[in-house]
Amino acid sequence: MTERDTHPSSTHPPLPPTSEDDQFSRLRLLRSRRVGIATYQRLLIEHGTAQNALAALPEVARAAGVSSYQVCPEGVIHGELKAARAAGARLVAQGSPHYPAALNDLKDAPPFLWVIGDIALLHKPMIAMVGARNASSLGTRMARALARDLGAAGHVVVSGLARGIDAAAHLAALDTGTIAVQAGGVDTIYPAENAELAQNIGARGLRISEQPMGLQPMARHFPARNRIISGLGAATVVVEAAAKSGSLITARDALDLGRDVLAVPGHPMDARASGCNMLIRDGATLVRDANDVIEALAPLAPAAPELPLVPPHAPQPDTRSLRQTADLHRQILSRLGPSPLAEDQLIRDLGAPTATITPALVELELDGSIDRAPGGLLTRAS
Repeated sequence: MTERDTHPSSTHPPLPPTSEDDQFSRLRLLRSRRVGIATYQRLLIEHGTAQNALAALPEVARAAGVSSYQVCPEGVIHGELKAARAAGARLVAQGSPHYPAALNDLKDAPPFLWVIGDIALLHKPMIAMVGARNASSLGTRMARALARDLGAAGHVVVSGLARGIDAAAHLAALDTGTIAVQAGGVDTIYPAENAELAQNIGARGLRISEQPMGLQPMARHFPARNRIISGLGAATVVVEAAAKSGSLITARDALDLGRDVLAVPGHPMDARASGCNMLIRDGATLVRDANDVIEALAPLAPAAPELPLVPPHAPQPDTRSLRQTADLHRQILSRLGPSPLAEDQLIRDLGAPTATITPALVELELDGSIDRAPGGLLTRAS
C-alpha cells in the first residue's frame, strides 16, 4: 500500500460525498495511516464507498505486510471537525461546486481542502506568485507592484504565506483578492511573524490547506503546498529565487501542468536572482511589469490562412512564440509512445497544418525527444 499506486484512469473528478456520513468516512479514510491520495482514490474505486474501504483497509494492509493495522479513529475526525468549527473553516470536497476546477489537472489533486475566508475567489482568474524568503528590497517592491497591478486587472494573486516575496504579494493584493496556500493546517500560522497578515487574508481573502486542522508544518509539507499553488494559477510568476529553492519546485510543477512560467530577471551576481535567470535562459517569459504577465496570458491569435500564391515548397519564417512552441511540442509528445505512429496520422490527429507540425518534429528529433523509423514512423524516445 504505497503512493506508487497508479492514478485512477478517469480524467473526471470523483463524485463529491453524498452525505455528512459519507464525508466523515472519506475524511477518516484519507487520514488513516499510510493512506495517501493515490491509495485513497484506488480504495474508493475498488470498494465503491468509503465505509467499505475502511472495512477492507486492515486486510489490505495485512496483504501488504503491515500487521496490527488500525484505521483512523472516529475521535480524530470528530476533533478535526470541532477545531474547524472553532476556526471558522469550511471543508470543500473534490467534485463539489466550490472546489477549484484548476486543481483537477493535478494527478494528486487534494480530495479535501479546508478554507477560511471568501471561497468565491477560487473561481476567479488566478495567478501564482512566489519567490525568495530573504528577498531584497527591490524584489519586494517588484512583488508589490506586480500583485497590485495584476489585482487591478482582475486577477487573484495566489502565494504561500511565507516571508519575503509571498508576504509582499499577499499584502499588495488584499484589496483585490489573494489566496494563501498553507503548508500546515489552515488554522496554524507559519511563520508566526505573518500572523496579522494571515488574519487579514482570512477576513478579506482566502486561506486554504489540504492538511488536517492543527497540523504544524514540516519540511515535507512545503513541496505538497507548492503543487497546489502552481495548480491554482493559470501562470506562475517567480520574482526572486535561488538556483535551488522551493520557488523553482513550484515553477517545475507549473510546467508539468502545461502552465505558463514567468520570471523577473535579476543581477547575475545576486544569488537570489540566479533561479529566475536560469528560468529565463531555459525559456520562461521575462517579466518587467504586470503587462508582460497579462500579455502572456492573452489568448493566442488564430493562425493566418495560407496565401495561395506562395509556392508549395517555399520556406516559411518560423513565427511561433516560445509559448506556442512549447505547447506544440507538448501536444506532439502526448500523442507519441513506444509504439510507432505514422507521421501523417499524427498530423491528422493534431488537426494542424503540415507546415506547422513538420518543423516541430525536426526540433524534437534533434533534441532527442522522438525517434524516427523507416516508413515515416515516429516513437517517443525512452
